[in-house]
Amino acid sequence: MAEGWIPKTRLGHLVYEGKIATFEEAVATRFPIKEAEIIDILLPELTDEVLDINMVQRMTDSGRRIKFRAVVAVGNGDGYVGFAEGKDVQAGPAIRKSIETAKLNLIKVERGCGSWECGCSEVHTVPYTVEGKAGSVKVVLKPAPRGLGIASGGTAKKVLELAGVKDVWTRTSGQTRSTINFAKATFEALKKTTTINIGGVE
Repeated sequence: MAEGWIPKTRLGHLVYEGKIATFEEAVATRFPIKEAEIIDILLPELTDEVLDINMVQRMTDSGRRIKFRAVVAVGNGDGYVGFAEGKDVQAGPAIRKSIETAKLNLIKVERGCGSWECGCSEVHTVPYTVEGKAGSVKVVLKPAPRGLGIASGGTAKKVLELAGVKDVWTRTSGQTRSTINFAKATFEALKKTTTINIGGVE
């Protein structure tokens, strides 16, 4: 139980009272998840990864303002992953904001054995080819045989590991040096594992 938590939403009360015990049950209620403590209780094994933290500057009428922007992913390594960015005048609060928002953005990732080279029937890769975009970055995830590993750059690899994807081919284009867009495009691709694929991605 989240220490000192006093729920403020209907869903929060249901979780706090033990009437909802899983993330799937929470989603099935169709109540929006607005409290990070709900996720802390339903998925206590979540871990977080700070993908990037940068200082951003903005000129205003009162002068130059400096903030820190943190890019964070969370996941349990077994089918659940979230992603977010947060800003604050200090690095610590920016990271905490990002983690909290990432928990609220949590999605379930469908996995399977979609590779014609494998056919092991285990949940180790994406079920079919999916594509995600963010800014100029495009990420395509393709099913891979068991044992291949994650054939991807560092940022996408961290997001995929948090989601519990163990083997996957990736194809990327655009400015992949932009950590936030690279991570977001990967996250958007993973979102599409829960939709029906017709014809695949060219």
